Amino acid sequence: MPSLFVTAPATDGTPDPLLTPQPSPAPVTGVVPNRGSELPPPVTGGADGILPDVAHWTAMEWLGCTALILVSVALTAVALTTLWWMLHAWWSRDNLTRSQFAVRPIAPAHRFSLLVPARHEEEVLGQTLDRLTEQDHPDVEIIAIVGHDDPGTERVAREAAARHPDLISVVVDHSVPKNKPKALNTALAHTTGDIVGVFDAEDEVHPHLLRLVDSRFSETGAAVVQGGVQLMNFRSSWWALRNVLEYYFWFRSRLHFHANANFIPLGGNTVFVRRDWLDYSDGWDAECLAEDCELGVRLSSAGAKVAVAYSPEVVTREETPGSLLSLFKQRTRWNQGFLQVLRKGEWRKLPLRSQRAFARYMLAMPFLQAFAGVLIPVSLLLMAVAKVPAWVAMISFLPLAPTLITVAVEVAALHEFGHLYGNRARIRDYARLLLGTVPFQIFLAAAAVRSVVRQLRGDHSWEKTEHTGAHRTAEPVATVATAELQTSGAGR
Repeated sequence: MPSLFVTAPATDGTPDPLLTPQPSPAPVTGVVPNRGSELPPPVTGGADGILPDVAHWTAMEWLGCTALILVSVALTAVALTTLWWMLHAWWSRDNLTRSQFAVRPIAPAHRFSLLVPARHEEEVLGQTLDRLTEQDHPDVEIIAIVGHDDPGTERVAREAAARHPDLISVVVDHSVPKNKPKALNTALAHTTGDIVGVFDAEDEVHPHLLRLVDSRFSETGAAVVQGGVQLMNFRSSWWALRNVLEYYFWFRSRLHFHANANFIPLGGNTVFVRRDWLDYSDGWDAECLAEDCELGVRLSSAGAKVAVAYSPEVVTREETPGSLLSLFKQRTRWNQGFLQVLRKGEWRKLPLRSQRAFARYMLAMPFLQAFAGVLIPVSLLLMAVAKVPAWVAMISFLPLAPTLITVAVEVAALHEFGHLYGNRARIRDYARLLLGTVPFQIFLAAAAVRSVVRQLRGDHSWEKTEHTGAHRTAEPVATVATAELQTSGAGR
């Protein structure tokens, strides 16, 4: 290391002192030897020169950086809350235990009326109705609902009623234009049970489900019991895999969080409501595109208790939409339905401010997704053509952390899903999951944008999702819980 002291020459013949302190050299200015340029000027703006001088930004720089920051913050907030809800059931062993049906159910105490609306579902309806007649509950009626202008589906329904005349009846819906809530309201007047359940035309329903649901009503005193629904055909396409995991987290974990918060958007099927609460609410909202969500919000706001249960061995099995366009329309309809419920304002009747804030945030999620979807291209363009300050770039990476954690959780969930349902995931399935992360998020944002546009235009037309029965490639896997039910005296 160079010394701060140097040897000074003697002038009187005496020995030189060993060390003589020397003053510090003057600072170098101007041209620097061997570099040929002046030293850079000091950084200005911000405390200690750390932040750039934003006062000299152009309008485009302000717009671009603001967009990038807003998108980053919005995506981070959505990712963090979504991750929290996804993992609710796994935060503790008690949470996971409470999320399931009882292994040894209480004796049946209710009569069930099961509504099955169907429109252009001749390919799948017959098998669904036959499957429902296999329920081991002693007091059940099944009502198939068909449109007056749908002879093919009506024929299948009446053939099923002829095979099971003591269990199945057919109700014809003459409403125009047609949609699911109108069909349900038409059939509600024909029900005789004190519990009304809803299933879709393609549902694969476990024969022990109603006994477990009946027991759940008796155990909890609930007004509503929401059972589990699970898409099964995760190998049909890259988007089917992600759609399957969405359902897995929604019914196995997230709905339990909503139920604990006393604010829950119900699922579209495998939902059971006490008849007196349906009479109180005048049935379903005939104009809402998400009638299940609207009913859940309305009943939650009225103080109804909702119990949720997901046991893998008795979930109702369904299929993902057969095409990306069909899924796009389905997701648009759901998002627009949420916006309708937000605008309707029943959630304002919730007693707690925290509940109302939670409801507003959840129902406004399509707006947030649409907002992010519009700004994402702006942000990408800015990142490609503009040089943003380091602190803006750092903010843009905020969503990365929760996103990576979410992907890791999804990988673990895919492994668990395969184990639970006897269809283990392969390497190519994990690759699909990882590679489809970003495209699927862009897809969801696009559907959200479309839902906002439709809502602003006042277009509330019902876009139906087609079904082909792709989930019926295998019978449900028997489990220990199922075996115990079979040996506990279940049967007609």
